[in-house]
Amino acid sequence: MALDVKTRNKRYEKLDFLGEGQFATVYKARDKTTDTIVAIKKLLDAFGHKSNISLVFDFMETDLEVIIKDTSLVLTPANIKAYILMTLQGLEYMHHHWVLHRDLKPNNLLLDGNGVLKLADFGLAKSFGSPNRAYTHQVVTRWYRSPELLFGARMYGVGVDMWAVGCILAELLLRIPFLAGDSDLDQLTKIFEALGTATEETWPGVSSLPDYVSFKIFPGTPLEHIFSAAGDDLLELLQGLFTFNPSTRNTATQALKMSYFSNRPGPTPGPQLPRPNCSAEALREKETVGLKRKIEGLETSKGHTQSQLIFTIFEREKNKGLGFAQSKVVKLLDCGLNRKRRSLRS
Repeated sequence: MALDVKTRNKRYEKLDFLGEGQFATVYKARDKTTDTIVAIKKLLDAFGHKSNISLVFDFMETDLEVIIKDTSLVLTPANIKAYILMTLQGLEYMHHHWVLHRDLKPNNLLLDGNGVLKLADFGLAKSFGSPNRAYTHQVVTRWYRSPELLFGARMYGVGVDMWAVGCILAELLLRIPFLAGDSDLDQLTKIFEALGTATEETWPGVSSLPDYVSFKIFPGTPLEHIFSAAGDDLLELLQGLFTFNPSTRNTATQALKMSYFSNRPGPTPGPQLPRPNCSAEALREKETVGLKRKIEGLETSKGHTQSQLIFTIFEREKNKGLGFAQSKVVKLLDCGLNRKRRSLRS
């Protein structure tokens, strides 16, 4: 719902500042008409409009990234099933209405106080279905980006979202990102090392993609060895999501019909799902402080110049996302100074 300034000020009581981006500022507010908590996104100079425009959304307490990273929480198989079930149900609705999300990742899956999960951040969403229509391949955060996008495909469909769901499910099981590359080439290497190298036999037409490059043949690791606690039904779901050929990768509808969702345990009811012990902002600030302390510790062991170099990289990469910046710093902490300088130039 879009509101003008007068209506917003009359109906809504501002409670707290939630965050600010390039195009909007977000506040927590109370709707005095319905006595409910909402989030108000105030668009900054939207469309050259004479007055500010604000959008009112459901207030969501947290996101799936916070749940995954909160190590004080235990995620049971039933919890994980509930999160993936709701994700696929939302995605099935989108795909049936011919919309691709194109940026699925844990912090774009929001949760309210009743444990209801909703897909968010449609900044890269796109309608699809027109024959021979080309799209940009520079979509989806790298760690959740499908192989066809990494190889530069301009014509794609629901498979790009389904691969991302597989990465999210893997992250729920492992509690860390499953495939965390720091470049497109490194991302493909991580994928092929884990799942085996894609070939014309397993993915007909792969060598014809615009940015295709040949890779060393990696045998891959069986999924049951990576996800040792997963049952056969869950492994079957993962296999369907991590299929290289997008034309045979499971759709949301196909995934929802798999035995994993009908077998026990059933999904945890929303109100019984775990709730984080700290806010997203507090958790991310804690991670940032921890990394900065590691960097500062280099001044003693490695010297001030090296510490400043890594800190500069951390500050530069934060705008790409805190997780990306963290992975970059961890790599730098574990390698030599010359390699750090090469990373700074990359």
